[in-house]
Amino acid sequence: MDQRMNLGEIAPEGYRAVLGLEKYLNKSLDARLLDLVKLRASMLNGCAYCVDLHGMDLIKQGEDMRQVLGVSTWWEFPGFDARERAALALTDAVTKLGEYGVSDEVWDTARAAFTDKEVADLILAIGTINLWNRIGVTTRMHPAV
Repeated sequence: MDQRMNLGEIAPEGYRAVLGLEKYLNKSLDARLLDLVKLRASMLNGCAYCVDLHGMDLIKQGEDMRQVLGVSTWWEFPGFDARERAALALTDAVTKLGEYGVSDEVWDTARAAFTDKEVADLILAIGTINLWNRIGVTTRMHPAV
């Protein structure tokens, strides 16, 4: 399948606006946590390009391959601490955003693990990667192999 379009070329101003949010998030959240969130949302959304990108980003940061693969089953994989589990649970809830939104249990766990600013930044990060995933899946972006 060929890529349908390059959004960065066709709508550069909008694309740069999303990149601006990425730059903010890269300064405000821990790189590992941010890539765990991005990888998990990308797995849920089936974005091959983003799964490859953020999985490789984690590996470049020194993450073990087992840990990267463990993101797919984070709730039972032993390699994540309480903060990471809270962020991954919030990622699942915000990405899936079912009929009743984010449960109080997921919200309260995130609020207990992070400051208000960190929770706000996590919500922005989850929303942003979901947008990137929708761009990637819709335009059929694929990793270079």
